Amino acid sequence: MSIITLSDIEVTRDNREILRNVNLTVERGDFLAITGPNGGGKTTLLRVILKLLPPSAGTVEYFNTAGTPVSRLAIGYLPQKNMIDARFPVSVKEVISSGLLSERNLTAADTAERVEQMLKLVDLESHARSSIGNLSGGQLQRALLGRALISNPEILVLDEPLSYLDKRFEDHIYKILAEVAPHTTIILVSHEMSVISTMANRHLIVDRTLHECGASHHYYPTECR
Repeated sequence: MSIITLSDIEVTRDNREILRNVNLTVERGDFLAITGPNGGGKTTLLRVILKLLPPSAGTVEYFNTAGTPVSRLAIGYLPQKNMIDARFPVSVKEVISSGLLSERNLTAADTAERVEQMLKLVDLESHARSSIGNLSGGQLQRALLGRALISNPEILVLDEPLSYLDKRFEDHIYKILAEVAPHTTIILVSHEMSVISTMANRHLIVDRTLHECGASHHYYPTECR
């Protein structure tokens, strides 16, 4: 059953074509692995999917479990690190707990418990009160991952989740994704596809437009078969 559809999407900024003729149907339970060349429009596509960026043409629709169009969905989003202002005076614990702002029925005790569980999952317990400005790139990435995961979203959108991470935690992310994939729709952009390609059920290439790929290395449209 469809959860997101993109129809005839075009994005143009300052007379420059970023995306054109993008059509995509995301089914519930999909694990989409998205790659493509730098500047090909991967992050723009994610922002359109999230309705953070209105397309110049075309439509984005969300659907609930009954197949009825809805205005919003429960989405956890991990943006690229360079989209975060690390100078903002907020702690790791506050960043992670901000992923629960839409969960209005949680008690303070429930919120505290879930934050502690997530701090443990992303291995940031000892940095809970640290300002994000004092974190390494990998630690900030883990805090943002915790924010994306904490609400148990129906859709998880990850933009280059492996950036800045050491090998140990990269392997840990694969385990986390394997655990959430059976009950979560995942849309993931990454240059590192060696492990992710074996986990995803669909592989997409973005290079101004969108190609679905059946090849094993997923880099250029000419390699899709």
